[in-house]
Amino acid sequence: MTKKILIVEDEEKLSSNLADKLRAEGYNVSTARDGESGWEHAQRETYDLFVLDIMLPGLDGLSLCRMIRNDNKTAEVPIIMLTARSTEVDKIVGLESGADDYIVKPFGLGEFLARVRVQMRRPSPARRQIQDELTAGDLRLDLTGRRVFKGTDEVKLSNKEFDLLTELMRNKNAVLSRDLILTKVWGYDYFVDKRTVDVHIRWLREKIEDNPSNPRLISTVRGVGYRFED
Repeated sequence: MTKKILIVEDEEKLSSNLADKLRAEGYNVSTARDGESGWEHAQRETYDLFVLDIMLPGLDGLSLCRMIRNDNKTAEVPIIMLTARSTEVDKIVGLESGADDYIVKPFGLGEFLARVRVQMRRPSPARRQIQDELTAGDLRLDLTGRRVFKGTDEVKLSNKEFDLLTELMRNKNAVLSRDLILTKVWGYDYFVDKRTVDVHIRWLREKIEDNPSNPRLISTVRGVGYRFED
């Protein structure tokens, strides 16, 4: 089934360029020029991803993001925020409003598509509600019990190690940047040093890899982040 995306962006040229690029990738794309129209679209149709500009006429993107998150129909749909604001405070405000990712203008279309693909690889809301475990080879992650097994042996992980492994396994074969991992795993403690991700990856490898010095499951993508390979 074709994935549906709603772009709420008042810059006509940017909105058109993004929509054209996404349609060329096979997505079904709708657009809105202001927050009120975006909300009407969100209530009328079912979407797999929202792309919201923050600076919108009338209802702003942050308010729209909160409305989407507070509505049962749309609460689980991924949201990517677009903004010209690049300060740390602005980024935190966007994430705290419920955004899953945050892209600062100007940005390349390649980067934009990569961010979209990461969000689209996440299980749909219906699948997330019924999914209670993730598997890869002899590795099994029990989401309900928050337990990890390698073969028949249980692997003891800290809470953050478990959350990190969950995020990696939910996005198998997708490259996750350190920034995105910090956002998804460490939440709004965004002042955590990025090296924390590297340290936790090393600890995870020591616990789940057959050969931690030559990892097979969690690979490093230099200059970007990490990828979990099934």
